Amino acid sequence: MIQAVRNAMTLPDLRRKLLYTLLILIVYRLASHVPVPGVNQEVLQQVLGGQGGVSQFLNFIDLLSGGAMANFSVMASGVSPYINASIIFTLLVPIIPQLERLSEEGEAGRRKINQLQYYITIPLAMLQAFGQARIFSAGTGGQPILSNFGFTPAENILPTISVLVAMTAGTMFAVWLGDLISEQGIGNGLSLIIFSGIVARMPQNLLNIWTRATVEGAIGSGVLMVGVFLLIMLITMFVIVVIQEAERRVPVQYGKRVRGIKMYQGSSTHIPLRINTAGMIPLIFAQSILTFPAVVAQFFINSERMGDLALKVMNIFTGQSAWYGPLQFLAVVGFTYFYTDVMVQQQDLPGVLKRQGGFIPGVRPGKRTEDYINSIYRRITLVGALFLGGIASLPYIVDLFLGTQVLLINSVGLLIAVGVILDTMRQLEAQLLMRHYEGFIK
Repeated sequence: MIQAVRNAMTLPDLRRKLLYTLLILIVYRLASHVPVPGVNQEVLQQVLGGQGGVSQFLNFIDLLSGGAMANFSVMASGVSPYINASIIFTLLVPIIPQLERLSEEGEAGRRKINQLQYYITIPLAMLQAFGQARIFSAGTGGQPILSNFGFTPAENILPTISVLVAMTAGTMFAVWLGDLISEQGIGNGLSLIIFSGIVARMPQNLLNIWTRATVEGAIGSGVLMVGVFLLIMLITMFVIVVIQEAERRVPVQYGKRVRGIKMYQGSSTHIPLRINTAGMIPLIFAQSILTFPAVVAQFFINSERMGDLALKVMNIFTGQSAWYGPLQFLAVVGFTYFYTDVMVQQQDLPGVLKRQGGFIPGVRPGKRTEDYINSIYRRITLVGALFLGGIASLPYIVDLFLGTQVLLINSVGLLIAVGVILDTMRQLEAQLLMRHYEGFIK
């Protein structure tokens, strides 16, 4: 691998791509330290340091923002509004005929859909920026994170609009930087931006673990605790790699085909069906849905009629109840099956096989092939769903045995980091193999 890195740096064009990617990431990290005016840093750290569901949701947004929310910068929303817009269009494509036709028009259709996603990202970014400021008051006694924020009284309107515009511009700037990396650098730009924030948070998490262990015990306890968390991280990484790379290979046979005046002999190949087709999207769905009731309940906490009910709802959906962990696990499993079904319908593997003249041995084309592929997906998705549920529940499992939910790298962040590293290594390998060098992945 060291030799492969040397080979990559000796190639002028590949070295330029690597340095360009590094430069864009540095620009993003610098921009993520430009704070929104009027931020109350004490309240900010109080909320982000909490253990409840709202704090976890905000830390999750901080993860997607590449660490920009840690000081509530103009990029606090990060690229999550664009990710939400992408998820929305993924769900709408099979429902709306116009979008489905665009998706079938090749590169031109995909560019049009991407343009629509950018348009939807702007209002989503403004809504998320407004919601973040409101969510921060949950669990802090109503103390605002931003002074002079809100549309009442009238003198707060201009500062509020300024904050919303600045954060929306920060989101679009982050998306633009990610697109620059994807087009002229190495790897997926948006994923690398999130990855940079994950890595940047690791030293602080390491310091928190060390401080907690040495305060409660001796230095030896700190070394032991850090070693335990390093072991947990390595085991989690191993499981993530195994599950992410696992696939079920379905054999496919192609008959003789005539193209023009040439006849091509039949061939045998396979369709790789991934165990975790949904990726990390179910984790986003579950975290958002479970936090939403708590966000709504905080507006009724002072009501005479609904105050008690609102308090119970907040206790359950902010992680104060023992039911939150199992609810999150079940939500992730359910959304994994839901999103996988959506992805399978969009892929339309039976239709692709039919158009290309392929078939699965022993299975009739058409409806039988569709039922066969769906039955395989439902079986292998169980493993992927349990895996994602375990990733979401890992902080609670660690808390049961070690009394803390702080990890060196958040379990969801570790899932993203491993995926980004594997994807970037594959792209580097492809570049090296084009020039007859040995790649990273054997």
